[in-house]
Amino acid sequence: MKLQIRDVSRDFVTGEGEVVHALEGVSLEVGERECVCILGPSGCGKTTLLRIVAGLDQPTSGSVFIDAHRIDKPCPKLVMIFQEYSLFPWRTVRENIAFGLEIQGVPKEQVAGPVERYLGLVGLADFGGHYPYELSGGMRQRVAVARALAIEPEVLLMDEPFGALDAQTRNVMQRELLRLREKTQKTILFVTHSVDEAVFLADRIVVLTRRPGKIREIVPVTHCAHPRDRTCREFVEIRRHVLDLISEGRGDAAAGPDG
Repeated sequence: MKLQIRDVSRDFVTGEGEVVHALEGVSLEVGERECVCILGPSGCGKTTLLRIVAGLDQPTSGSVFIDAHRIDKPCPKLVMIFQEYSLFPWRTVRENIAFGLEIQGVPKEQVAGPVERYLGLVGLADFGGHYPYELSGGMRQRVAVARALAIEPEVLLMDEPFGALDAQTRNVMQRELLRLREKTQKTILFVTHSVDEAVFLADRIVVLTRRPGKIREIVPVTHCAHPRDRTCREFVEIRRHVLDLISEGRGDAAAGPDG
């Protein structure tokens, strides 16, 4: 297994001294080159779990491992991509992609090669000299993905990376992610609130319960081959099943038309 999440729980204490149980006893294994999507009701701890895997937060109990090495702080083997693009507005696209390599101390003469490679891979070879304000939302998120890939992580942790995009651009970026996954063979752990997105991208979908977040069910999607047709019977059946799990069979409006 590439990633192992073992019996992870996370509690928070509010300013009023109230203990909030965000996660409880979450255990999950993610295989090499697998794409796993995490879904659940709002506030169920999806992002908290991803931050723990990234080493950005610590569990109250339990552990996370990558290749049998325990994660207790940020690790170069894992990189997190957020919904907000987090690009430096004063840096060009090329300079933004180079940032992670610079932080790692890669010699300047060795930075250009990976930067140009990933510029091309995300389809932005002609935009290296542009600044973020000159790009569309989808293009800015491609820069964020290229910056993450440039440091050669083994696992991409993606926290609703397409959530701020319009529907058409979001669909384009989902197809782009599948293309990049095919080319780079990265392991992906992907948090989303969209059932449609999860069914389109994932090999497995992990559905969490309401707070405290526990694994309600892990739904395999491997029998629905890529490229996936959102209107085919298998896709629709999986989508309906996951929606039912999230709403706990009560048609909870919080799940929304897209989960």
